[in-house]
Amino acid sequence: MQPDALATLQQHLSQALSQVPDETRRLFHGRGRCWAGLEHITVDWLQGVVLVSLFREPAAEELEALIGMLSALTEAEPWQSSGAHTLLLQHRYLADSRMQPLLGEPPEEWVITEDGLRYKLDLGIKQNNGLFLDMRYGRRWVRQQAGGKRVLNLFAYTCGFSVAAIAGGAEQVVNLDMARAALSRGRDNHRLNEHDLSRVSFLGHELFKSWGKVKKIGPYDLVIIDPPSFQKGSFALNRDYQKILRRLPELLTESGTVLACINDPDTGPDFLVQGMAAEAPELVFQARLENPPEFPDISPDSGLKALVFTRGQS
Repeated sequence: MQPDALATLQQHLSQALSQVPDETRRLFHGRGRCWAGLEHITVDWLQGVVLVSLFREPAAEELEALIGMLSALTEAEPWQSSGAHTLLLQHRYLADSRMQPLLGEPPEEWVITEDGLRYKLDLGIKQNNGLFLDMRYGRRWVRQQAGGKRVLNLFAYTCGFSVAAIAGGAEQVVNLDMARAALSRGRDNHRLNEHDLSRVSFLGHELFKSWGKVKKIGPYDLVIIDPPSFQKGSFALNRDYQKILRRLPELLTESGTVLACINDPDTGPDFLVQGMAAEAPELVFQARLENPPEFPDISPDSGLKALVFTRGQS
């Protein structure tokens, strides 16, 4: 990380902290490759907690310079007036994604808000804290579409889509994820928002071993697919996504909708458009959701892809 790149980051953060949003947002998205030398850094505003994440190991002198800049930032006026009280540096390139407190101590659990909804984050103990901020518009879209619908949320993680769907008036949401701890956090998120849990189901199963059960509970008016690019032993994007696409028709109502997502920078939207045309041609591509402006990317095909398909509509 060269001094000019570090100066760019400092300037960006000073400006962002001088006008922090009321809710959680990304403050700096280096991974979009719009700033040379900063491609491995992101910075998130978690409403009092500032989380700086490193996605590759810096040289010792680079890390020292970064920590020095960040420490100086906490003493400057923008930080002082922002209400920030904790600064964390997450080493995402390490297997345990260790968090290094630079100011304050990481709270084990931290509640943030997005579009008026509350979510509980894990800070300091897991690689992912519990909410993927680039999916903000996707959750908003689900909330707008969910009224009176039965929703299936595949690869549900901590149930952000489910929270949004119930907030939007969904009749029922079925969440499926093989990580039971993540689903437990999903229950916490629904409780935080005082939702009726009788309208929410949590299935801690591996999808391809539970297809019959998922189908039996259906059909669904809206199916959300937001898988990891790779999950050891259960899912690989290029191998398994097509298996899901070809079985969507048996899950959907006659006028059902699918929100299919990919967040692999090396996989463009054509993977889904062409894949759906081949595996489930009755589902017609309608639109790609925009990504939030705080996630700029040098290539539109590299950022998050959230695509809407509808059955029998062109």
